[in-house]
Amino acid sequence: MNENTKNLPRDWVDPDEVPDLSTPEWQAVFDKVPVRRGRPPLDEPKVSTTIRLDADVLAAYRAEGPGWQTRINEVLRKALWG
Repeated sequence: MNENTKNLPRDWVDPDEVPDLSTPEWQAVFDKVPVRRGRPPLDEPKVSTTIRLDADVLAAYRAEGPGWQTRINEVLRKALWG
C-alpha cells in the first residue's frame, strides 16, 4: 500500500477497470466466439506405433537428448527417399 491507496477499502475495485462480464451484452459476445481447445489439428498427424530397436541404437539416440524420436524419424525418411 502507498499514500494514495491507504484510505481505500481493501476490497475496493475501480468499476472503470473491470467490466461486469455477466451482462447480456458480454454473454452475447462470448457466445459468438468459437471455443478451440488443445493444439490445432495437423494435416498429416503422426501415427503412434511400436518398433523394436537394438538397445545400443536406442541408447545412442536417447543420449542425444529430447527429440530422439524425431531424429529417428528423419533418418528413416532419408533412408527411404534420400
